[in-house]
Amino acid sequence: MSDSRPSLLKHIRDMAILPFTVTVIIPYCIYDPQKQLPFHSLAIVLAGIGLLIVGLLLFSYTVYLFMKHGRGTLAPWQPTQTLIVTGPYRYCRNPMISGVFFILTGESLAFHSLPLLIWAGIFFILNTLYFILLEEPSLEKRFGESYRQYKKHIPRWIPTIHPYTMDN
Repeated sequence: MSDSRPSLLKHIRDMAILPFTVTVIIPYCIYDPQKQLPFHSLAIVLAGIGLLIVGLLLFSYTVYLFMKHGRGTLAPWQPTQTLIVTGPYRYCRNPMISGVFFILTGESLAFHSLPLLIWAGIFFILNTLYFILLEEPSLEKRFGESYRQYKKHIPRWIPTIHPYTMDN
């Protein structure tokens, strides 16, 4: 495996292509003020904004971990060279995608948007299929027994209360 780390420019490029498209461009294109959620309240808007902020923080931290520890980017065409099992990855196998899901769900609540909520659901389903069919087999090939042990102890989406350690 190569020891080289992708440049900051490559990280920015990959963030602009994937998460920016998913969380900004697609929502902008599908938002329809005529198709609202059936419930409206300030509490829902505030919950949406809170979820959006949590999602942005979680996503940002996981990108930082990819840059610092992973020696790859979030894009499948430049995958990490090191298995990341620190930070939120100690509790959940896919916190980056969870962060994006929180962003999308937060957007749907903040804007009372049914199409954005449907998009969040589609995003979740597509990523679940992608992880099961492509990402997890690829990680098993790249990291072997280390990933299999990690996968055995840490759930895909719902965080565990027991953080992962290499001793698990």
